[in-house]
Parts: sequence; C-alpha cells; structure tokens
Amino acid sequence: MLDLGRTFLQSVERSPDTLALVDGDVRLTYAQWYEIILRVAAGLRDVGVQPGDRLLVVLQNRWEMATLHWACQFSGIVMTPLNWRAKPDELDYCVTDSGAKAIVFEPVSADAVEGSEAAQKIPCIALDDARGTLSFTTLLDAYTANTTTEATADDVSLILYTSGTTGKAKGVPRRHRHERAAALAHVAQNLYRYNERTLGVMPLYHTMGVRSLLAMALVDGLFVCVRRWNAAQALASINEFRLTCLYLVPTLYHDLLAAPGFADATTRSVTKLGFAGAPMSDGLLKRLSAAFKPELFVNHYGSSEVYTFSIDQDAMRKPGSAGRAGINTRLRVVKLDASTPTDFAAVNEEGQIIADLLGDEAFEGYWNRPDANAKSLRDGWYFTGDTGFFDKDGDLFVSGRVDDMIISGGENISPVDIESVLSLHPAVDEVAVAGVKDERWGQRVVAFIKRRDFVDSAILDAWCRESDLVNFKRPRDYVFVDDIPKSPVGKILRRKLSAGEYDVDTSINPIETTKE
Repeated sequence: MLDLGRTFLQSVERSPDTLALVDGDVRLTYAQWYEIILRVAAGLRDVGVQPGDRLLVVLQNRWEMATLHWACQFSGIVMTPLNWRAKPDELDYCVTDSGAKAIVFEPVSADAVEGSEAAQKIPCIALDDARGTLSFTTLLDAYTANTTTEATADDVSLILYTSGTTGKAKGVPRRHRHERAAALAHVAQNLYRYNERTLGVMPLYHTMGVRSLLAMALVDGLFVCVRRWNAAQALASINEFRLTCLYLVPTLYHDLLAAPGFADATTRSVTKLGFAGAPMSDGLLKRLSAAFKPELFVNHYGSSEVYTFSIDQDAMRKPGSAGRAGINTRLRVVKLDASTPTDFAAVNEEGQIIADLLGDEAFEGYWNRPDANAKSLRDGWYFTGDTGFFDKDGDLFVSGRVDDMIISGGENISPVDIESVLSLHPAVDEVAVAGVKDERWGQRVVAFIKRRDFVDSAILDAWCRESDLVNFKRPRDYVFVDDIPKSPVGKILRRKLSAGEYDVDTSINPIETTKE
C-alpha cells in the first residue's frame, strides 16, 4: 500500500496546476503546495525532529496546519494535533504522554504554551507574532534536495487525542495504511469525484477534519481552510469557490440554516451533504433536505479509533438510522453487560456497539494506556462505549453512550429517542435530554430546550403524549436554556446538563414539571 506522502504525490503528478488549498489570500496549486511541504519537512529535520518523533501542533485550520500535516507524512514524523483551545495542564499532559520533540503554536494558543512547563522544555515554533524558540518562517527557508517520502505504509502517521470528557485524554495512534484506507473509504462512501471542493472547517485535530483533508488530495480536490467557524463566511466560501460537498457536524448545519443570508445565498453547487460527530435530529434532517435538495445525504457514524463504523447514503430513508457497516468494517451489537464479542443482543434490543479490529481502518490500541486497552479491546473487537441496536432490516440505530444512559425507575432510557420526537416540534430550535438525580426514580428524564419560538412544558408534554414515545420515556421536567453545551466538534455535553452547568432562558418560568 502507498504511504500518505506518495498518495499526495499522485495528485501533484496528475494535477500540478489544479488549485489545492485556500486560506484567505493564500491560494496554492498542488505543485506550489508540494514545494512548500518539502521545505517545511526539511525545516523540521533541521530543528531535530526525526522520523518517528512526535510533533505537537496547536493551530487553527490554517494553511500552515494543513501543510504541517502533509510535511509529517513525507518526513515520517508523527503529526500530533491538539485543540488550539487547550489549557496549560492539558498541554503538559499531552507533551509528556506523547514524548513530543517540538511544538508549533500561534498567538491564540500562546498563553497555554507559555504556561506549560513541559512545552517550555522543547523547541517552540511560533507563527505570526507569537514568541517562541524559532519562527515558522525558519522552516519555510529550509533547503531540501529530497523529493521523496521517508515513510512507509506501516509507519505511524498521527496520534489523535480523544476529547477526554470523562477522564484523561487518550492518544490514538494510526498508521499510514489506516489513514489511507479511511480516506479511500471516505471518498467511496461519499461518492466523491475528481476535483471535489470542500469546506475545511472540521478541526484538523479531529478525525473528521483529517478525513476531509486527505480525501481532497485523493481526488485532486480543493480544501478551503476555515480558521474559526462563521456561518456567513462559510456561505460566502461556498459561493466563491463553488464548493461541491460539505462534511459537518449537525450543529454547524444548524448554524448555516439560521444564518441571516442563507435564503439569498448561492448554494446550488453543493450536491453532497455528509454529517457525523453526533446524531442529527429528524427536524434538522428535513430542513436540510428541503434547503439543499442534495443528490447525496450521508449519515456517517465513526470514531478516532475506527474511522467508519457505519454509513447510510440516504439519511432521509430512515431518519435516525446510521445505516450499515462501512466498506472496511464489521459491526455487532452485544448486550450492555457483555464481556465477550459473542454475547449478541437480540433484534431491537439495545446493547453496546462493537467493531472488528481487523478492519483496514481500525487502530491497534491506545498510546501508553494499557488500562484503556483492557477496557475497550477484547478478543479482537473494539468495544465502542456507544449504545444502539439493529432493527429487523439490519439497520443500525445509535442511541447514545453507555455513560449517557438514563436509568429511571429501573428502566434504561436512551436520550436520543426523546430528542428525535421533541426536535420535530416547530418551536424547538435544539434539544438535549439528560438524567438528573432524583430520590424516588434514581434519575429523572429532563429535556433541555433551546427555543425558536414560544413554547412551554405543557405544549411539549402534549406533543410527546401524541407521539409514539412510550410513557416512561416522557420527560418529567423541561428546562429552557440559552444554549445547549457542546464540545468543540458539536457533541452534546450531557454531563454539564446533569450537573446544572448551563444558562437558563428566563423569558418564562425556566423549569416546568409535568404531571406524572
């Protein structure tokens, strides 16, 4: 199998004069970008970062971030990207855990780098007017006569650190062959053609962002960098560059539709929509389908560890369904308390979703975390921690996380089913459901609502009663909030809701309890 450096070379050789990367005024063809990538790779070697070493990168989605990713693939260095919002203690942990040999940062992440004792012990490569050991321009000035790659398909391409919402972040090392297989699957499953053009908005420290970057190179496509999300600017980029495909989390699609200029925007060039990172509500699915009328509307379910679990290329076919196993994947649903991969759950029985580790996209284990491996890797299968079930047709439904399961009155209740029902009410903008401690029930089912128009608990309770939602799943409380707390990639942070970490919408009584 080709390594990723040679994969990029394919596009350089096929389409040297094709526009490959845009970031504001920076516009690079494949040939131009290739020359810069080689110089940066040489500059990293000059700094002392050798093949197999980890390079920690704390940048937004800017052309330098994308360039560093490819430079690492050519030089055999392990790209280790982190959230540019990371705090000093998070940098301390990741620098130490990864054994990073250098760090690249910019002004927005400078305070964290300066406040990290571990980061200050290694070369700090600064962008713009940030102060470091040396400037990024030093890398650009490096000379190289090397025009080939120093990596093989079996070398580690990158380490992605998971969000660590329930504990310390876990490093996910992925080899060149894992990454290339995932990118090829992304191209195939989204039916990408030559010279697709996409919005590079999903962060390049996250599997979705990396996948978009690699997939565009495979089809000689265009990657338009988005440093910070702005719906109006995204619409302008779609129009200016005639973007053809979007791969976003539901939150960003929601923002696009809500942008003041959306009704007048030119979005006809976009023929393919894809989403991942979190379930999409039935209401948002319908609104997007009506607004874009896409040829292809893909629901993708995956993770950093195994890029694709399942795929549904017609998200409107069976709303809520995550489809079936991806090209490189085998899936099972086992009982919630299963200790082996053969303890299957029945059809329509909620259990834990697991994936075969022999799949081409699957990682081989966490970085320096035997405890995490012992918990998640069993008999050649990855136990995802996600809950779901197969219906009678063999389609997978993802209901949430094992840790998000609400246990009320002895019943296991998934938040996703309830959210799907409430999202269809025209006055509901966004909704999240979580369990809140209750002396009688153990946990009460509480719906947190961000409103589009006026609505109260009585109206929403009647809506639920008139749906096919079983009574024990019906919310007992409704809390109206200014915003639903989410991670940087759009995942609902239910633990914050359960802990009361949200801002109440005080325009009406904030908490209203339904009658039992």
